[in-house]
Amino acid sequence: MKSLKYIILFFSLCISGQTMGQGVVVTFVKKLGTLIDSMSVKGVDRNYIEAPKRPWQFIMRGNLSQSIVSMKTHGEVLGEDYDTHAKLKTVPSQYIGVWAGYRGYGLGYTVNVGGDKGSSFTIGATGGSYGINIRIHSFDNSHPNIDMDYEFLTEEDLEEMKKIDFIDPIHVNTVLADGYYLFNGKKFSYAAAYDQSVIQKRSAGSLMAGAMFNYTHIDYAKDSNADLVYLMHGLGQVKLWQGSVGVGYAYNWVPASGLLVNVMVMPMLTFVNKLKAYGYETNIPDMMEDDMFWNDKISYEEWDKWYYANAHISHMADETFNSGVSIGFDGRVSLTYNVGRYFFNAYGQFNNIRYSHNDTKGYLNDWFVNTSIGIRL
Repeated sequence: MKSLKYIILFFSLCISGQTMGQGVVVTFVKKLGTLIDSMSVKGVDRNYIEAPKRPWQFIMRGNLSQSIVSMKTHGEVLGEDYDTHAKLKTVPSQYIGVWAGYRGYGLGYTVNVGGDKGSSFTIGATGGSYGINIRIHSFDNSHPNIDMDYEFLTEEDLEEMKKIDFIDPIHVNTVLADGYYLFNGKKFSYAAAYDQSVIQKRSAGSLMAGAMFNYTHIDYAKDSNADLVYLMHGLGQVKLWQGSVGVGYAYNWVPASGLLVNVMVMPMLTFVNKLKAYGYETNIPDMMEDDMFWNDKISYEEWDKWYYANAHISHMADETFNSGVSIGFDGRVSLTYNVGRYFFNAYGQFNNIRYSHNDTKGYLNDWFVNTSIGIRL
């Protein structure tokens, strides 16, 4: 990781550049560039992997993404046992942004233009046989698709629940960091498929080892969401910390000059599976004793006005526990076309993360598809 130290020092020097001689800065930048250039081709077979003469990549990106949070609990309503299955599914959201880097070391930022309201920030560092990527995604969703299973709700009630537009949206923060090591970095390049810092000239595959860290914070603990908090057995916020390792396989297929198809599959074993649950008390049981709660002769607008004026929640306690070992999945597919100094790419990624504790269990599915047009400078 010697190169990362140079990069950190480089940015520090840029900040304090006004106090340094211009010649010193230029000399350092040249040495850093030479180091990264040598690392990008160190130990690789030039018959399989080519480092472009132009080291910089500037990429315009479009992104389509979706998150699905599934939560199952067991509880009691009006003296009757029930099983709750709440699935909060965001509508597919569109993002646009940019990514800029030098030989695979770079930064990216995208902003929402449709669907949920949020943004995504990425950091990438790829070498010949290793890579590190960090994705920070934050969004609010006020109109998720909600599927719930209740025997005491009619089909009409369930259809109306699917049309819910939250006054206080569900807020989700995720941090996903993953790293990998290639056992055939001599002939196979992961970077060729995902940041185009090098070019794969011939088909090759590699066994790879990977590690992943995930932090997810889901928060819908607002008075206006008291009914959802109640049905979720008092659960209003969830924080997840998960660490996983896996072994998988990736293959770069080069059917024609400039064209690259990549597929990567890696089962993940989650050995750190920590969950912090935030418990809340609601006044929904008291409201259910009011005739207004069951009044089917008034409009949904009138019922909502009464509900929002009276519903409230109060924080009771937090509980932190480990969910134990679980199995997840990381899969990616990429299509790249290089023509001169320009390149076009589309790739998709899917992550499945699971948790469980006593009567509560669930999963987070997160997928996205990136399309990009880039130029080498």
